[in-house]
Amino acid sequence: MTELALRNLRKTYGEIVALNDLSLTVKPGEIYGFVGSNGAGKSTAMRITMGLLAKDSGTIKFGGKPIDFETRRTIGYMPEERGLYPKETVAEQLIYLGQLHGMSKDAATEAMRNWTEKLSLADRRDSKVQDLSLGNQQRVQLSAALIHTPQLLILDEPFSGLDPVAVDIMVAVLREEADRGVPIIFSSHQLDLVQRLCDRVGIIAHGEMRAEDTVYNLRSTSGRALTVTCPTAPRGWADQLAGVLATKYDSNGVTRIQVDADVDTQTILHAALSHGPVKQFTPRLPDLTELFREVVS
Repeated sequence: MTELALRNLRKTYGEIVALNDLSLTVKPGEIYGFVGSNGAGKSTAMRITMGLLAKDSGTIKFGGKPIDFETRRTIGYMPEERGLYPKETVAEQLIYLGQLHGMSKDAATEAMRNWTEKLSLADRRDSKVQDLSLGNQQRVQLSAALIHTPQLLILDEPFSGLDPVAVDIMVAVLREEADRGVPIIFSSHQLDLVQRLCDRVGIIAHGEMRAEDTVYNLRSTSGRALTVTCPTAPRGWADQLAGVLATKYDSNGVTRIQVDADVDTQTILHAALSHGPVKQFTPRLPDLTELFREVVS
């Protein structure tokens, strides 16, 4: 397997800058979470990669070579808007889409059976897509992206509309594909899933990459959070301490504190102890949702 590399992508619509010098790399076997607010440029970058939009400048390479028509036939793409034929049955269109990717009818039929079984759609093979629930339509869309054993997966909001069981199935499938060496990039607003699933994350805002690293490194360098329980401490006791970024005081003596990444948390503990017994002192890394809010703001 090879890597996907986007370099210095720029895309404008008149005065609107959709992508501004965007670069990212997805390595073989890596699950890359591409996150940002609505309109940040995620779908634009994916559509340009698939040749559905023209870029103003920049390069896109897969395996060190520009992506052409033949390369795109090896990519599994899942658009945010479902690209399915509503009046065709699940089986018919998966076989047809497999053939569009160069598979024989027999091979496409076998792959259809495999993926509908794996994604719990076997009993809906003869159903028209328009008669399926939104969650099952999403599973069909994923089957369409996987039908031809892709060498690269580009998934735009693949978890949208899925119930928890379907999410678990989707997660398992993506891990299997990554274990096969497939580079995977997906966008999602479900940051808890991104945090749990991804090897690396890129946070985009206004068409620019604002932060990119492993989830752990991003959380480690963005500061830390503390939960301190000191029932006798007065409200506001931590506001002026060095390295404290934000505080929240609960009525039961619990203080939640956001601190700089390099602050000595023992100074916070000693300050709390000066007001009385400390019942709880729990440092923790901020989760990806907190980090996302910090980066995009």
